[in-house]
Parts: sequence; structure tokens; C-alpha cells
Amino acid sequence: MIRVGDLDKSIDFYINSLDMTLIKRKDYPEGKFTLVFVGYGTEEDSALIELTYNWGTNKYDLGNAFGHVAIGVEDIYACCKKVISNGGKVTREPNPMKFGGGRNIAFIEDPDGYKIELIENK
Repeated sequence: MIRVGDLDKSIDFYINSLDMTLIKRKDYPEGKFTLVFVGYGTEEDSALIELTYNWGTNKYDLGNAFGHVAIGVEDIYACCKKVISNGGKVTREPNPMKFGGGRNIAFIEDPDGYKIELIENK
């Protein structure tokens, strides 16, 4: 679960930049928050990312305990290009991972500044 400041912008990022699907969205008026689940499959067959939007909160201190989310992608160069074309930020261009056996990795940021590691599937 990650907390987001602009739910529509975050949904757009995960769907249009990373080709995820919006699996489920539910508003909780009594608690003044919305939960959105995005991912590459269904709740039954894959991991999902939960985006939590607390109504009226548009920014969070990310702190130093969170590292990053890692996602496997087929074409890391095409994925980074798509992130950039959708206004996103690539903070580490695709290159082999140091000490990682030659797998290409890259880092991007979502609209709230959360780091996402892209790992090219081989």
C-alpha cells in the first residue's frame, strides 16, 4: 500500500505508463478515504498495488524506511520511453545491475515520488 496525493494522477501513471489495470476502486465516505488496486492480473492470480487516497491530503513525507517497489517488464527501454512520454521521471536509465548477472534495471518515480525499480525479464 502506498499513500497518494492525487488519486487520478496516480491511477493514470500506473495504467498508462506501466500498463497496469485498475482492478478495484472503493470509496469510504465515513473514513474519508478511497482505496484503488492496480496490477497486471486479478486478485486471485497476482500481486496488486494498493493506492490509498486520504481525502484532503495531497502530499506525504516519504520518510526513509520505504525503499522501492520492483516490477518485471519485458522491454525496459520501451517502458522507460513510455514513462517519459506520459510526463513521468526516469531517475536511473536502463543499464545492467551491478553484481546482478547482467540483468538490466532502471528506476522511475511515480507522481508522488515513490521509487519503482524496473527489472527486465529475460
